[in-house]
Amino acid sequence: MTAWALWLEARLADGRAAGPWPLQHGADLGMALWDSGFVMGELIDVRSAPDEGRVVLSFDVDIRSDDGQPAVEAPSRRAPTHDPGLVVGAGEQAVRVQRLAAYALVHCERGLLLTQHSERTNSPGRWGLPGGGVDPGESPPDAVVREVAEETGQRVRLTDVLGVVDGHWIGRAPDGRLEDFHAVGLVWAAVCERPTDPVVHDVGGTTAAAAWVPIEQVASLPLSDAWRDVLLAASAAPTDQ
Repeated sequence: MTAWALWLEARLADGRAAGPWPLQHGADLGMALWDSGFVMGELIDVRSAPDEGRVVLSFDVDIRSDDGQPAVEAPSRRAPTHDPGLVVGAGEQAVRVQRLAAYALVHCERGLLLTQHSERTNSPGRWGLPGGGVDPGESPPDAVVREVAEETGQRVRLTDVLGVVDGHWIGRAPDGRLEDFHAVGLVWAAVCERPTDPVVHDVGGTTAAAAWVPIEQVASLPLSDAWRDVLLAASAAPTDQ
């Protein structure tokens, strides 16, 4: 099966919906909705359509003003970043990759469940959320549960979809291939009712270690740029069990 194609849908407060339409490679989510006439709000639903090979991300939106005086400032258009020290050979072309991933913000009485990035990533030693790529034909919620088990050994139960993070950069994959990489990561809240000492089962992958981190210690860790804001907010206002 081929990888999931990502589509966007806009939901208005009165129940009307617009879309879905495909998310183009590298497109910022907020800008994609803005260009379609909407101001992006919260992610409210994620739907998989296996027969069509697509995942639809549904956002709460407002209609963008067309009178030249929008109620909110337009999102900034972004260019892809480049991995530090990237060297591109003469004639070398980056392969376009759009990757859907799913992650879990897991709470229990022991703290937050975090994973440490391995040397196979561009941020070794830094900490973030457990999770990873959604396999072709696999639903994002199933992928979260599977990835958390592989990376930490914990069994979790998902509660609510919290949001989405995305990024666009050019760099080297772990196998050395030059990639034009567009990452879209869905984030779920989850609980672990029977926490154990974390164990990384996916040895040799992108996870070097996993740990339950007490809430008050999260901010003192070297956090991944991708997850810093999410983790600092979670540690400041932890979810009730």
